[in-house]
Amino acid sequence: MSGKNNIVSISEQTGYSASTVSRVLSGKAAQYRISQAAVDIITKEAERCHYRPNLVAQSLRTQTTKTIGLLIPGIENPFFSNLAAIVISLLDARGYHTLLADSRESEAEEKHELQLFQSRGVDGILCAPASASPAVHEEIARQVPMVLIDRYFRQTTLPYVCTDNYAGSKMATEFLIGKGYRRILAIQGVELSLPNQERVRGFLDSLKGSDAVHDIVGDAFSVENGYRETLKAFKDSPRRYDAIFAFSSTILLGAISALRELSLRVGKDVGVLSFDNNGFLEFLDPAVTCVEQPLREGAEIAVNMLFSIMEARRKGQAEPETLQQQIPPTLVVRGSC
Repeated sequence: MSGKNNIVSISEQTGYSASTVSRVLSGKAAQYRISQAAVDIITKEAERCHYRPNLVAQSLRTQTTKTIGLLIPGIENPFFSNLAAIVISLLDARGYHTLLADSRESEAEEKHELQLFQSRGVDGILCAPASASPAVHEEIARQVPMVLIDRYFRQTTLPYVCTDNYAGSKMATEFLIGKGYRRILAIQGVELSLPNQERVRGFLDSLKGSDAVHDIVGDAFSVENGYRETLKAFKDSPRRYDAIFAFSSTILLGAISALRELSLRVGKDVGVLSFDNNGFLEFLDPAVTCVEQPLREGAEIAVNMLFSIMEARRKGQAEPETLQQQIPPTLVVRGSC
């Protein structure tokens, strides 16, 4: 806003002191027992003159920027797009802005974005890491509160919230075996990703003691990976697979595309199961059986955890005990297997 349209001019127009106007517009009316009548008059005048707070001055005064950095490894992946949308909504409800960045599964890019968050003075960071080591994250977390979301490191002091990927994969594989599938193709994502490693571990543990045979292929949580590996497996492999376990919904889409190209029917010629649920899976024909991750629950826990750390540091108090939590997923059974 320009010229006289500021706290002083609103004070002059309403007859209330500048300090009262400032307290109302910063959301502290109740704290200072300012009457509702005064709040109504001041906010009406602020709306009339299109008042916007000076965020730079506000951050200098409060030592906060009201901004949280959110770093994800692939915005093109529907899973991370959904996760980002939920987190942004939760932060918005708290009056915070989100600075969103995409590491594109690159350790170098991730380090750059984390350092950029720090230089821009974000109040906290939520990160789904792409790196193999937590060294950079732990260094920055000493200065800026950080919580890992969806992904984590086996050995780290950082708090994290994620799906129990091992349990989800085990549950899905046992379901396939229970349905009579005995030649299972698992198409994995990024091999360094801990969720992927845990899905592989759950898959393999479930096969112990069974007469099922398997192969694990792939290297990315992408449509291209699912398409390429399915086409290769069904064209070139002597093994006639009767089921595909796709480790993400994007991999699944590629796999289904390849099966159609090969004139193989999902749910009849080949059973198909996806790790991840997405709205479109229910509307495919047939609808796809999947492992559903507790996205909103995990995001809420991570955001609450981050704000608890931020509040403790702001007040110079001891930080809450580090929470490292894995949330169990659920199996949604549909017609694809």
